[in-house]
Amino acid sequence: MLTIDNLRELALSFPEATEEPHFEKTSFRVKKKIFATYDGNKQQACIKLSEIDQNIFSAGDQSNIFPVDNKWGKQGWTLIELNKVNKDLFVDALTTAYCEVAPKKLANQIRPNF
Repeated sequence: MLTIDNLRELALSFPEATEEPHFEKTSFRVKKKIFATYDGNKQQACIKLSEIDQNIFSAGDQSNIFPVDNKWGKQGWTLIELNKVNKDLFVDALTTAYCEVAPKKLANQIRPNF
């Protein structure tokens, strides 16, 4: 089971990532753009992916990772059930979300030629 502490530790390890409030949630940003949020009541993270990456990550067990069920989901926003998801899958998904939102120079520090 992953926690906000796991999410926070990984998200803030990315270059220039910050943690800020976002309504009733916690958000993680790079250059003021949100790449992930955390909803403590639901034990869910919500991350920003490309449409292709969203399809790839949610192709398996959709009870763990799945698109938000509205227009935000069509824009790549993807929910992750922290109490169910595999840690390695979560790390890869959050890293992909950071690289999707971060300027190329910062994303390349994490994944060269992203």
